[in-house]
Amino acid sequence: MNVVGIDCGAKYVKALVLEDDKIKAKSSVLSGFDQKAAAQEALDKALNEAGLKKEEVVHITATGTGKEEVTFANSMITEVGADAKAVNFLYSSVRTVIDVGAEEGRSIKVNKAGKVIDFAINDKCAAGAGSFTETMARALEVKLEEMGALSLKSLKSVPMNAQCVVFAESEVVSLIHAKHAKEDIIRAVHDAIADRIASMTRRIGIEKDVALVGGLARNIGFVDSLKRDLKQELLIPEDPEYSCALGAAFAAAEKAKGG
Repeated sequence: MNVVGIDCGAKYVKALVLEDDKIKAKSSVLSGFDQKAAAQEALDKALNEAGLKKEEVVHITATGTGKEEVTFANSMITEVGADAKAVNFLYSSVRTVIDVGAEEGRSIKVNKAGKVIDFAINDKCAAGAGSFTETMARALEVKLEEMGALSLKSLKSVPMNAQCVVFAESEVVSLIHAKHAKEDIIRAVHDAIADRIASMTRRIGIEKDVALVGGLARNIGFVDSLKRDLKQELLIPEDPEYSCALGAAFAAAEKAKGG
């Protein structure tokens, strides 16, 4: 039985094809200005990779901030619910899930069955999400993909007090003028994001094991900062940015089976 999960996020739309609990294909495209068209493109790419026609898909479930734009989906699920389903499948021991994407951070507490017990969302300020690193990378004139590795080269902790992207960018400029090393400033950026995410997670209570998913989980500098702040090891799947799409696909499978 083939089902599809689509995560229509603020920056990327991800589609994942699931066949009997096995990932058959996945794709990612930029959301752009037309999320509906981007969702269709992501679906077409994933189906092409899987060698399937749309008629062979039993059910499609959408999630993400733009899930309403996925008009061809048969059902929808919240991002919190999708994260919980995906991580429970990947790591049954996990009780705390942290998801940090381009525009939002989420912390979720789940039970052994993968049911959501509590959650918190940081969606009011980009300082706790991936877009913050993009803004800071531009200010520092560093490629985004180099931020993580440079952060690990830092030899000194530099405090960053601003909790807003606009003020933080000004603070970064001040730190540059003060002749601080780029590596130290980048670590300060990651520490600032980690502090906001860790504080949010502590509000719901941290219980082992802890999993980190979402696009920022690919940033080794942020991962290092978050581990130091939480004083916890983190379980990170191979493709952390596809977790929501995977959870949506599992929701689709449940719907297809009459659940």
